[in-house]
Amino acid sequence: MRRKLKKLSRINRLYIVGLMILVQFFFIFAAILEFNEYFSIYYGLMTALSLGFVLQIIYSRQSMAYKLAWVVVILLFPLFGGTVYVIFCGNRMSGALRKAMSSITTITETAADRNDDILEQLAAQDPDAGRQASYIRNTSLCPPYRDTGTSYYPSGEAMFGDLLAELERAERYIFLEYFIIDHGVMWDRIHDVLRRKAAQGLDVRLIYDDMGCITTLDRKFPKRLENEGIRCRVFHKFIPILSARQNNRDHRKICVIDGMCAFTGGINLADEYINAADRFGYWKDTAVRLKGSAAWSFTVMFLTMWDYLTMQKRRAGECYAEYRPSPEKLRACAGDGVVQPYTDNPLDDEPVGENVYLGMIASAREYVWIMTPYLIIDEPMEQALCRAAMSGVDVRIVTPGVPDKKLVYENTRSYYPNLIAHGVKIYEFTPGFLHAKTFLCDDRCASVGSVNLDYRSLYLHFECGVWMYRPGCLADIRADFEETFAQCTRVTEEKCSFLRRLWRGVLELLAPLM
Repeated sequence: MRRKLKKLSRINRLYIVGLMILVQFFFIFAAILEFNEYFSIYYGLMTALSLGFVLQIIYSRQSMAYKLAWVVVILLFPLFGGTVYVIFCGNRMSGALRKAMSSITTITETAADRNDDILEQLAAQDPDAGRQASYIRNTSLCPPYRDTGTSYYPSGEAMFGDLLAELERAERYIFLEYFIIDHGVMWDRIHDVLRRKAAQGLDVRLIYDDMGCITTLDRKFPKRLENEGIRCRVFHKFIPILSARQNNRDHRKICVIDGMCAFTGGINLADEYINAADRFGYWKDTAVRLKGSAAWSFTVMFLTMWDYLTMQKRRAGECYAEYRPSPEKLRACAGDGVVQPYTDNPLDDEPVGENVYLGMIASAREYVWIMTPYLIIDEPMEQALCRAAMSGVDVRIVTPGVPDKKLVYENTRSYYPNLIAHGVKIYEFTPGFLHAKTFLCDDRCASVGSVNLDYRSLYLHFECGVWMYRPGCLADIRADFEETFAQCTRVTEEKCSFLRRLWRGVLELLAPLM
């Protein structure tokens, strides 16, 4: 009963927030109507400003899809569209927020390893892979590693037991950073371990995104954890005020233990991710565990975000040395291939996640297989997929057969006809919802992480993943794809009515603004 009341209070919070935002939109609209008697002057002024906004948008470094969407909205509705554009800054990170978060890049640059020797060896072994690794190191500041073991998990329930076991083995610290946390079997068991480890004196910390948890956690959740010795911070607390700040969310999934072990992928800390709760049928997700030196990159990702949220001022020369695992323990680690974590954020206007994917598609010679919950892509990604398929590469994309958001699902399906016409094979996962974000290319390289193929993940959110070249788990990833294909229905054509095509056209146009 108590849990039901808490859940009801969280849902009420969402309704209240939604109502306050609607009220703000109402006041903006009312203010516009108030100037109705000065309509000609006001309309002329707003038209001039809107044209200025359009020129600014055209000159900006945003993707063409963003530019087109905003230009259409502003020109069609100069009175309202221009106002909304000013409030949301074109859906980009504001200058003030960018400045406040600049320490993340500065400290990462000094705390990260370089590993130039591995880059040189990889470039000599496989030039395409060498270029990919160099790009990730130069943009994401995360280097490649060799002495790291990898384990791939084809589902949340397959990962959960190992995650609990690794948490139990923690000796120094546990760092968790997740988009969604919800009470239930998964979180309760993790929480029990965290509480005991904190009582034993370990440094236990948690970061979660307030928007992601707006219906699952109440405002007192951080305080309860702090009282248990678990340090907790909330990423960008959701305030019901129209602001571009709310567009940039922490969508990463990171668990780091003692700087030696790290988990990442699409799996959040909620029961549907381990199929302990039924939402949209069977929940298909993936994750990867790293054991060895590469876990350090995820440690740095977490600590730089923690410093930002706690307003910790750290000099560039301070490199988190106290959190590094001992050389003796690292020497005991072994792994096959090259492992390179990466992070993506809206701070530098560089779509690292998208470019990692594009690099894999461009280098494919035999096949590139993709799992993604959403397929809402810009022109460069669509062209890359079509070009690869037309070149004889076996391009397969697996999307959900059961949607979690019907509007997004309709938008996803709007991309099917052009892709299918160019030879891309589309599969829908019929048992339920597929939430995995996994790429596999030519039995050579793979990527597992939190980056969806949609505009929010690729341009607005803080994301992470791991790119791997011939890792030990590559065969497991391929086996999972083949098993997943067997549970899918292949889409060979996508027929729809004229009105539905019009509706999908509107969705594609406005997708970057959603």
